[in-house]
Amino acid sequence: MLEIKHLPGLIAYEDGLRIQEERVAAILSGTSGDTILLLEHQPVYTIGRLRDRSSLRDPAVLPYPVHETNRGGQATYHGPGQLVGYPILDLTPRNKDLHEHLRKLEDALIRASARFGVNAGRRDGLTGVWLDNRKLASIGVGVRKWISMHGFAINITNECLPPFFAITPCGLDGVSMSSLEKEAGRPISIQEASAVISEELRSLFEL
Repeated sequence: MLEIKHLPGLIAYEDGLRIQEERVAAILSGTSGDTILLLEHQPVYTIGRLRDRSSLRDPAVLPYPVHETNRGGQATYHGPGQLVGYPILDLTPRNKDLHEHLRKLEDALIRASARFGVNAGRRDGLTGVWLDNRKLASIGVGVRKWISMHGFAINITNECLPPFFAITPCGLDGVSMSSLEKEAGRPISIQEASAVISEELRSLFEL
């Protein structure tokens, strides 16, 4: 059975990575099943292992530390007010299809957004969840022996938006970041959003 676990408090990015590694190892050893971790991170910028780091602009003046990580993609920000989801799933019984995995993550967030009255969707050629040129959620995954890592980050409250101004989010010029509560026109708590997103994730990823 799929376990969806919301970790309390603000989790350091390094601790989140360690927990993921432990869960991947547990699935590979047969001591644990599929898990989706939901959490908020302490403020941090992350970037994939790329030669081109221009999306960070000037790292020396960023207000929060930068962590290079083993996901794909350019710079993004994680922090309070943003819900991060780490699906640690065995993709072998899920057709070993990373494209399908990404689309399901988008579907879960699009469906959850609709339940808050926000008509989010996709943009051709770009991973994530969008409203025109406003980005609501970023997605970047990794796979080890067909066990998925990393996942999604969806902006819930307006608190998480200002730090994005210091970077070029996901390396895309002309894109602005938005939040679920900004688009819904009302306050939405992390707890409220987590409950709805958990339901949509379970409906799509439960075997």
